[in-house]
Amino acid sequence: MIRHLVLFKLNEGVSRDEERVQAGVRAFAALEKEIPELTFWECAWNITDRPIAYDFAINSAVADTDALKRYLEHPAHQAAAAQWREFATWVIADYAI
Repeated sequence: MIRHLVLFKLNEGVSRDEERVQAGVRAFAALEKEIPELTFWECAWNITDRPIAYDFAINSAVADTDALKRYLEHPAHQAAAAQWREFATWVIADYAI
């Protein structure tokens, strides 16, 4: 199994209350039902205000590297990520469990 973690940092001046950000959150939340490769899915806002903290996180899992590739290439994932590119940067980690 592959764990796929993503941490998002909103760009300077961007608020989580903006409609475009909320639309991005909804797009990510919908992926759980749209992408069959996902065996585990959760996404949520960070609840701490530490300066080094990221703002939003995705914690997900897929069966193997082939499933990860299909997930990343899925049109729904591509569309959701494109929304976030407009207002955030992110880091990822993929590891076997």
